[in-house]
Amino acid sequence: DKVYSQAGKEIVKHCPGKIYNFTGLTNLRQLAALLKHASLFITVDTGVLHLASYLNVSTLALFGASRPEKYGPWCDKYKIMLKELFCRPCERAQCKFKHLNCMRLIKAENVAVQAKNYFSGMNFSVPKKVKITYKRILIVRTDKVGDVLLTTPVIKGLRREYPDSYIAMVVRPYSENIVCDNPYLDEVFIYDKLARHKNWYNSMRFAWELRKKRFDLAIIFHPTNRMHILTFFAGIERRIGYDRKTGFLLTDKIKHTKQLGQKHELEYNLDLLRYLGIEVEDKSLYLAIDPVSRKWQEDLFFEKGIKEIDQVLIINPSAGAQDRIWPAERFAQVADRLIAKYNFKAFVIGSSQDSEVTITVVNTMRQPVIDLTGKTSLSQVVSLLKSSTLLISNDSGPVHIACAVGIPVISIFGRNQKGLSPKRWGPTGARARVLHKQVGCVECLAHKCLKDFACLAAISVEEVIQVADELLALTP
Repeated sequence: DKVYSQAGKEIVKHCPGKIYNFTGLTNLRQLAALLKHASLFITVDTGVLHLASYLNVSTLALFGASRPEKYGPWCDKYKIMLKELFCRPCERAQCKFKHLNCMRLIKAENVAVQAKNYFSGMNFSVPKKVKITYKRILIVRTDKVGDVLLTTPVIKGLRREYPDSYIAMVVRPYSENIVCDNPYLDEVFIYDKLARHKNWYNSMRFAWELRKKRFDLAIIFHPTNRMHILTFFAGIERRIGYDRKTGFLLTDKIKHTKQLGQKHELEYNLDLLRYLGIEVEDKSLYLAIDPVSRKWQEDLFFEKGIKEIDQVLIINPSAGAQDRIWPAERFAQVADRLIAKYNFKAFVIGSSQDSEVTITVVNTMRQPVIDLTGKTSLSQVVSLLKSSTLLISNDSGPVHIACAVGIPVISIFGRNQKGLSPKRWGPTGARARVLHKQVGCVECLAHKCLKDFACLAAISVEEVIQVADELLALTP
């Protein structure tokens, strides 16, 4: 076009040596043939750069507004030249400051020096991928307790990759205890959508608080309109997440396929790090034990006459939805039989909202049981599970807590939707077991089930007892 034609004429005009101007005179095949015979290709960020990379032609690439790690060359030998300015990378077609300094400040003599170095035998030594070091990283996970816990391998992975960076996390109030003592985090921000930040004025004040922290990377693991909007107004340069809700506000959008349930939620979380070129080897969950809650647990055991040698059974018979709740009477039967067989000391746990289910379990049981419904904080549940022998639970947060603290767990699943299945949400670890039944439903309606949750009813007391026996046989 006219711009390239004029640029070609200017180069010829100012070049004292012999130069051939092929601007506008070649088609794509002819251009490829010319490039194939080139010793060195000097270019800006344009489509021909990638043609040269495909042909493995050594390249000296000049970058302005765009990101070399995203659009740069991928041949064996290349060198990238750029000027680090406060406004780059902006990836804008037109410079909003009208100065184009990101390109203008790359001096011709410096480009010539790099080219001369190459022809003098000083090969380009830039690695295949340009690693960016993010100085201030924000992790955003504003859904439930188990979801946040399944994100802890991400926190460890980021800290390993960026040991000197400031790493913070945004969570909801009920998940605070999961990460507040995490040694891999520098700070935890609490976003309270139902109270303090319910209105948009206070939400924007929250965004302003984030803005003052000058984050250069945000990773949003659970797509919500609010978090997309708030991280946008927080001025975070790079925002990675899923193409759901207001995903158009993100700088990097990954296709959301979690509803297909093709892998575990933990792996979906790690996919966002893989997008950054980070592989995480240690996929274990991390959960710190609060010393105050540890003391509470020790005092509780002393009060109830539970000795260190005693085995402790925890029953968690409730969950966030009816399609995840195994019949309370069956929990009671399982607990009675295991207490009789193994001389367990037993606890029933749950929030105050779960009392209808937990009271049914406690009142149905014949063996002694301690009812802690509505009497524990999240950190106290963590300490209690850490000192226990076995957890039997519906599909809910305590399952993942048990995995994090390393005790055997049996998780009872209903629902056969792929995105809600054990394949995505099941417990992790060698001492975790899932009970889940297919009952021939053509389509799972989850909480709108028309078959009285037949998938849950199909799981028998005998099956749970058998799995418990197997797990306890493996316990040292």
